[in-house]
Amino acid sequence: MSQDIFYSDATELAQMIRRREISPVEVMQAHIDRIAATNPDVNAVVTLAEDALQQAAAAEKALMQGDATGPLHGVPFTVKDSIDTAGVLTQRGSPIFKGRRPDSDAVSVSRLKKAGGILLAKTNLPEFSYWIESDNLLSGRSNNPWDLTRTPGGSSGGESAAIAAGMSPLGLGTDLAISVRGPAAQTGITSMKATHGSVPMTGIWPRAPRRFWHVGPMARSVRDIALAFSQLSGPDGHDAFSSNAPVYSDGLPLVTSRPLRIGWMTGPGFGPVDPEVVAVVKAAADALKAPGVDVEQVGIPALEQDFALDVFNRIHVMEMKPAFAAATAGHGADELYKMAKTMLSLPDTSMADFIDAEQGAERLRDGFAEYFSRFDALITHVLPIPAHKHGVDQFVIDGQAVDATYLQGATVPLNVTGLPGISLPFGKSHEGMPINVQIVGKWHDEPLILHVAALLEAVSPVKGSHPSL
Repeated sequence: MSQDIFYSDATELAQMIRRREISPVEVMQAHIDRIAATNPDVNAVVTLAEDALQQAAAAEKALMQGDATGPLHGVPFTVKDSIDTAGVLTQRGSPIFKGRRPDSDAVSVSRLKKAGGILLAKTNLPEFSYWIESDNLLSGRSNNPWDLTRTPGGSSGGESAAIAAGMSPLGLGTDLAISVRGPAAQTGITSMKATHGSVPMTGIWPRAPRRFWHVGPMARSVRDIALAFSQLSGPDGHDAFSSNAPVYSDGLPLVTSRPLRIGWMTGPGFGPVDPEVVAVVKAAADALKAPGVDVEQVGIPALEQDFALDVFNRIHVMEMKPAFAAATAGHGADELYKMAKTMLSLPDTSMADFIDAEQGAERLRDGFAEYFSRFDALITHVLPIPAHKHGVDQFVIDGQAVDATYLQGATVPLNVTGLPGISLPFGKSHEGMPINVQIVGKWHDEPLILHVAALLEAVSPVKGSHPSL
């Protein structure tokens, strides 16, 4: 029964609670027990919310009294430790912020609570949310529940590992270049980076560079992503980028006058990709033909003209480096881990290169706009390789030697342009590691990519698979 609880998705748990087939206290206790059993090996959870069981008891009482309930009533959720949680440690993966307890929730957290969700725990991340592996001086390294010798990714790696291992049904991560979608791919769960501004970033640090940062839901089903997004989206009156977004309703077919037209690609313009990953992307594209989708292999010339990773690097250093310098002022080198030190040591981008990169970002947006004038969505890989061993920073991918930043080749274009994307499991490597695909849509077209993701999820050869912890 316990496994039935901790591997049920949030939507099912909410339905079971509403039908009084299970109590919020039982659900919460099952997840607390799962954390106790698996977290010593995985190290995904860094702080338990002390009042989680108390809040579950209150949710149970409200249900018994017939009080109005939200769509996530009594369902536990976890939160990356860069996202503020009132009265619960939010330490940002750094000794500099050790013991920090915010007075208020981030808007994204308060919205999940308003929907009835109960904060269960905070999850691990790299120092300052800045790297593709979740490791820091304060809470150590997170491991991939599929293979403890491998990374669950970064920067939302603790969140992805917790959800994959059954410690949590639903969570919040942040995404600067890869950090919601990449960890989901490395642990075989589902996540979404919505259109930039759809979910307010209020109460989340760092904010620089603001136009690239996103906060998004992570879960084990597309319907959970859709449900969470419906509660998270919309302006808050504080984040000037936040905006209204259309909401997808699970089970309601899209009304179109023609078959959907979807392209798929793994390059050029993304960097090298492992052939196993290419095969999974092609399999996902082929699977869409059965429900009547027009699918073809495509290219986007703008991605070849301006390599998005290079554009991103030249822009974000100019804004993130000062933020790091301000946060670390007055602190010794022994309080800084390798990524903060790396960022502070990077040379400033020249003004000419900065302006050229800004223009490159505009050309990329124009290129995607032209693509989406002809196609409804795009299927790509999320990562060029499955989850890798800890501490590796040089790779040979399809015969080409690259550094670890190239793992962001297919994800960072969506941060530079603000486009929405979903990471969805659709295969495994020969070593049994998850491989996800990325579904990309035009701006504010989350309903369509959620629809496409639901189509793929229904036929995914790895649907319902979990690590054997």
